[in-house]
Amino acid sequence: QVQLVESGGGLVQAGGSLRLSCAASGRLSNILYMGWNRQAPGKQRELVATITSGGSTNYADSVKGRFTISRDNAKNTVYLQMNSLKPEDTAVYYCNAKNIWMAEYWGQGTQVTVSS
Repeated sequence: QVQLVESGGGLVQAGGSLRLSCAASGRLSNILYMGWNRQAPGKQRELVATITSGGSTNYADSVKGRFTISRDNAKNTVYLQMNSLKPEDTAVYYCNAKNIWMAEYWGQGTQVTVSS
């Protein structure tokens, strides 16, 4: 089992920045990748960014150049640095992890609200 706990959400003005953290615990040795997804009211959950165990990253087109995903292996934590935030980035942001057997784990989510 893997447990994920997000933090760092909040209210920010358009153009501002936030950094989300996802602390992982449990059986982490078989994790293939971790990532961030988001869900806005009335919309489907969408992928924001992923980072593999080897450090390769992938981003949704809507956040490329503004968001950066990174990891601190010593702390078992994945971060999402979000810059130049827009009102359309408003959503609940979820951390997830997938292992080599394709089991997927999710955090409880953290709210990000960007005011115009």
